[in-house]
Amino acid sequence: MRYFLSIDYGGTTTKAILFDDKGKEIAISSFPTLKIEDRPGFREIDLEALWHAIGASIKDLIITSDIDSSAIAAVIPIGHGKGLYLLDKQQAIFCHGILSTDERANDLAKTFEAKLDELWPMTQQHVVGVQAPVLLRWLKEHDRASYEQIGWVLSAKDFIRFQLTGKVNQEYGDASGNHWIHFQTGTYDPAILSFFDIEEMAQALPELVDCADMVGGVSKEAANLTGLTEGTPVLGGLFDIDACAIGSGVLDDQTFSLISGTWNINAYPSKQAASQASGHMNSYFPNRDYLIEASSPTSAGNLDAILTMLMAEEIRTIKEQGRESIYDTLETFLENTDAAYNDLIFLPFLYGSNVSSDAKACFFGLSTRTTKSHLLRAVYEGIAFAHKKHIDQLILAKGSAPKVIRMTGGATHSKAWVQLFADVLQLPIETVSGSELGGLGGALIAKASLDSLSLDEVVADMVRVKETYYPNQEQGKYYQQKYDLYQQLVTVMGPAWQSLAALSTLSQEG
Repeated sequence: MRYFLSIDYGGTTTKAILFDDKGKEIAISSFPTLKIEDRPGFREIDLEALWHAIGASIKDLIITSDIDSSAIAAVIPIGHGKGLYLLDKQQAIFCHGILSTDERANDLAKTFEAKLDELWPMTQQHVVGVQAPVLLRWLKEHDRASYEQIGWVLSAKDFIRFQLTGKVNQEYGDASGNHWIHFQTGTYDPAILSFFDIEEMAQALPELVDCADMVGGVSKEAANLTGLTEGTPVLGGLFDIDACAIGSGVLDDQTFSLISGTWNINAYPSKQAASQASGHMNSYFPNRDYLIEASSPTSAGNLDAILTMLMAEEIRTIKEQGRESIYDTLETFLENTDAAYNDLIFLPFLYGSNVSSDAKACFFGLSTRTTKSHLLRAVYEGIAFAHKKHIDQLILAKGSAPKVIRMTGGATHSKAWVQLFADVLQLPIETVSGSELGGLGGALIAKASLDSLSLDEVVADMVRVKETYYPNQEQGKYYQQKYDLYQQLVTVMGPAWQSLAALSTLSQEG
């Protein structure tokens, strides 16, 4: 039996997942992705600590699965998109990585977005503050010493591949979603660097590789740390939204991929790129179609943060008593409440928004009878509303609704929450067998590469629909009223958010 190892590095959790040749999950080892938030709007990660944690996780996986590491046929790195991972000119770590929820360059991104007519014909991307060129320009202006140390610019999973192999490369999918690729030529372009005024970075952009390319073998050093067999092939790897789409069997525009994780990601493959006016992002999909994406940091990461704020004591008590997790308790709560349970609205903008860079999270409709339960139900609903905003935008741009949505991410661990999504969206939602669909996407790419198969062939062989959730029309009517109010709020709150941003600036200066 041969196996595939996916290393899925996300903004909330990082996992090593072992799959067999048929796509069955054999074992998983995971750890929380430990963010560093020592300044407002800055979200970073210690790369040395990250790599050693990944190494320990892989070693634990091999031990607990009781397999010989030589049976692992390939390793596939998967990582969050955007953000910034740097090496110096000697290929050494010299600074923290920047995560995809960082906000330091949001104002700078606005200045570039105002000139989008110059950029769009090249990259077919809108500008957000966590894209690598924007962050590099921020470093050039605010941390010149670090900027001048840069030898190589990588994405999240490119960094993991480098640590495994010692080889420096950038993969097309991530690069195309990060303003590095000119879509007419399929490669880097000096004009893109000139637009961002970072021409010095031309020498720091590594050779591009395909997600299915065998880039190198596991180095001796990495083998010692991880327990992997030296020389085990390592693939180019996947942008996480590509991995989740493939792992859930989304290969055409009749099915949308909805990922509810740290980020709220909604996407579908298309033969045609999205227009500039649509507001959507384009990137290369592994079959070289476009992946049309509408996304924002407004998803399940907000629930984790709110639970820490509101339920710390309950979580601690449950852990001390060895009882079920807080999520099991909340699942029962969701199953026994519905859309009419409260009239609260939550705007899930703790890490950013899909309306304005100034927007912040808030609850609307609090009263003296409001309980924690009311607040938590509003959080679940608000996250679904944030996804609906993006799904509606995709449907408008495409001209028709999908037949079905394939849902992945942390929210799928809650059946009641998936049903809530179906009721809010008023579309059928399918979940796929297996709990780690991003990792499965990596295994699918590995099998296709090793066995010279098409994506359609490996998806047909390894992806199975587990459950289908059909929308409840009565619940949908109530949710539509709530969603209309949600939309009213995000429209009228603009001036207040601007004033709050100014107030925050004053308090930081003070």
